[in-house]
Amino acid sequence: MEGSASAPAEQDIAPDPERWRRPYRPGPWRVAIAAVVLLLVSYVLFSALVVALARSWVGASVCLALAAVMGTFALRLLRVGVWVSTRGLRQAWLLRTVTLDWPQVIRAQTVQQPVKWLGLPRTVQGQAVLVVDARTGEALRPVLTDHNADFLGRPEEFNRAADVVEAWAAEYAPGGAGAQVPAQSRTHSGRAAGVGARR
Repeated sequence: MEGSASAPAEQDIAPDPERWRRPYRPGPWRVAIAAVVLLLVSYVLFSALVVALARSWVGASVCLALAAVMGTFALRLLRVGVWVSTRGLRQAWLLRTVTLDWPQVIRAQTVQQPVKWLGLPRTVQGQAVLVVDARTGEALRPVLTDHNADFLGRPEEFNRAADVVEAWAAEYAPGGAGAQVPAQSRTHSGRAAGVGARR
């Protein structure tokens, strides 16, 4: 695992080891939703202009505030995911972000469990990458799943992203390389060991 973990890590961090990066690209669902919201923002801004020309300053202010909220939502939506650097691991949700230094990460592992479908209340059986916080001994709420807006209907892309995140944890987290994963939690035995071979 040591050799396979170092290969993707060296490739990914070569330009700037300390820069935060998401080791995968946003999926089409996430990009499409953000694009629709930004399109709506343009209509709201145009409405604000029309209302301002009519000298209805209160209405124009409301439109501008709505456009700002919608634009912030779209940009935040594009940042949702797992981010890594040589300093630690960051999980960004829509409304909050948790950053852990690598000494605070016990391990990152892929497990089979119920996951939310496109972030909605509906849950389905799927896979998720769980990050275990050393401060509490518990896993953070998963943000990287095979049914989220990045990987719905793209299992191979999810596997590759999970491989990279696990490789970063194995490379930098104190317990990453030697952590024991329960047998029932393993979803693809030896998958992380093949990261370097496939990259």
